[in-house]
Amino acid sequence: MVRFGDPSGMVMTMSEMQRHDDEATAREATAQTAAQSQPDTQSQPDSATDSTPFEPLTATYERLRHSTDSAELSEFARRPLPDRSDQAAFSRATALLEAVAGNRHTPLEDRIMLAETMPFPNILVKLSTDPSPDVRRAVAANEDDKNWLVGRLTKDEVPEVRDAALRNKRTSWKMRLEGAQNTDLDADTLDVLSRLGVSEESGAPAILATMVRRAVALNPGTSQETLDRLRDDPSPEVAKAAASRTSDAS
Repeated sequence: MVRFGDPSGMVMTMSEMQRHDDEATAREATAQTAAQSQPDTQSQPDSATDSTPFEPLTATYERLRHSTDSAELSEFARRPLPDRSDQAAFSRATALLEAVAGNRHTPLEDRIMLAETMPFPNILVKLSTDPSPDVRRAVAANEDDKNWLVGRLTKDEVPEVRDAALRNKRTSWKMRLEGAQNTDLDADTLDVLSRLGVSEESGAPAILATMVRRAVALNPGTSQETLDRLRDDPSPEVAKAAASRTSDAS
């Protein structure tokens, strides 16, 4: 049994790894809640200054959700968002984008564009279940994903989607470790994981990054080029695992 420790002799188990990821998620959620705690004082249109007939949010949402007008949906998908200072208009627009994102009559290129560029969880969650692998892959690569969402996409049925999710910096360490242990993972993605904590994400928790790199070294799908590099890994556990694979191959 390999024990991964820091200079003080600490050892991290899988449950501790999960707790580390959960604590990071909780800190992020707390910060986001505080940032969004400003009161909404503009929730209703000003009838004295706006004579345009006002359609309730729910009515517009349902109309867009069931629309078959691809041109209208495309125009809405690419419409610039209101300034964030107009909180009511901004919130309304992002809510309606969820309906557009979930409508299969929205052109594929527009759904991909939203998946690549949107930072809003409600829209990304909607797009993460899109029937097109190209859309799901774009969501998986979006670095504004919540870690639980990109983690879910590491289990996608399409390899390209899983690979994109594992390359995403938002992926939890638990999911990265499971990916590094997956013998069906492609060599290029394994190579990306093999660099965590060294040439990529150098500030990553040393114990967690070491566990992932060692799993890559032991994965039969890892390329010889990656193994050769891991033999010189700064972690003795990783270097030893890579050397054992090289010895087995010879």
